[in-house]
Amino acid sequence: MRVERIAAIFVLIFVCLIAYGEEKEDKSLLLKIGHKDLKDKIMAVSPGKIHSAREGKAIPISKMIREMRNDRIVYVGESHNSLPMHDIQLKIIQALYEQDRNLSIGVEMFPVTSQEALNKWSLGILSKEEFVREAEWYVNWSFNFGFYEKIFEFAKDNKIPVYALNVPRALITKIRMRGWEALSEEEKEMVPQPDLSNEEHRKLIRTIFESADIPHQMKGKGLDFVFEGLYRAQSAWDEVMAFNALQAAGREDKKVVVLAGSGHLLYNLGINHRAYEKSHYPFKTVICIVVPEEKENIRVSRSLADYVWGIPEEERPAFPSIGLRFKKFEGLENLVIERNPIDGVAKGADFKKGDVVLSVNGKTFKDINELRIYLAKFTWDDEVKFRLLRNAQEIEVTLKFQILDKK
Repeated sequence: MRVERIAAIFVLIFVCLIAYGEEKEDKSLLLKIGHKDLKDKIMAVSPGKIHSAREGKAIPISKMIREMRNDRIVYVGESHNSLPMHDIQLKIIQALYEQDRNLSIGVEMFPVTSQEALNKWSLGILSKEEFVREAEWYVNWSFNFGFYEKIFEFAKDNKIPVYALNVPRALITKIRMRGWEALSEEEKEMVPQPDLSNEEHRKLIRTIFESADIPHQMKGKGLDFVFEGLYRAQSAWDEVMAFNALQAAGREDKKVVVLAGSGHLLYNLGINHRAYEKSHYPFKTVICIVVPEEKENIRVSRSLADYVWGIPEEERPAFPSIGLRFKKFEGLENLVIERNPIDGVAKGADFKKGDVVLSVNGKTFKDINELRIYLAKFTWDDEVKFRLLRNAQEIEVTLKFQILDKK
């Protein structure tokens, strides 16, 4: 298995980690790390309730928002394909805005190179369709815009600034493969050198990493080598998003609500820790935990986050994940399948790395964003027919929008 495939699986685990409970307790939720007074204490998280780590019990949202009044940054974690989590993010944003309109939003899915499109959106200049195209939503992000639409609409309606927190993925890939020192001087200005010395953070990421279904041949010294590269990448992501969150907080002296994957925030050891170390801005973190249907609650460490919000398990995500990645090659108008699909509705379908996409439902596409916009229109139980060129032979593959078996 190639390093790139392990990296993709690692990212997938981060997406699914908090989204779906398992029969066995998740080790990553019960680690004795983080806040020194809370890391040895456990609390049971029930669906539909907000649990205060400090108090170890459920509290109303009004109390949580009051306790956030003097915080400069509020971090709200997510599983990217969970609409209930995004609805909770919106509730928190709305409540904080009602408390203090001096508010801004920082988002993980955009690199800073997309900031101009975000500025236009917040000012009400772009329609939804124009924004998705100009910001290249489906080039920068793999998840359906519908998951985030209500958050972006609220920001637009109230002219709340939205700031990009990320950098182009190519920079993170370079750090993963070759280290921060391999960046050019110009690139280093975009990505501060990540601190790799936090042993508790390393323990967290290692625990998540080892929960992956990793082939036997990758274990041992080879696995350690892969982990070190992934840890550099994860730390670089956290470092750059912390840096840009502080930049956002400094603009117009606003409170910032940071929306990022929960893996970047757990135990207050990720973006939140790095931003605090640089600024000492007071902050709070909210993490959502899915409670499986067959369970009354999930046990978690009280140091996991300042607030843990339990939500019921979904039967399936509101919008299907496609699971196909496309690539453009110079001199070739058609798009090409970048890798064998490992997730989404394409997992298990007859798509292969290197397949040339001739048409989709009879339509031709030269632009990745445009093809992804088209595919985002389909929902569960739909079917899409791909005409592909493989080994000089034309074939037809039907992509069925069906839920993956969780087993």
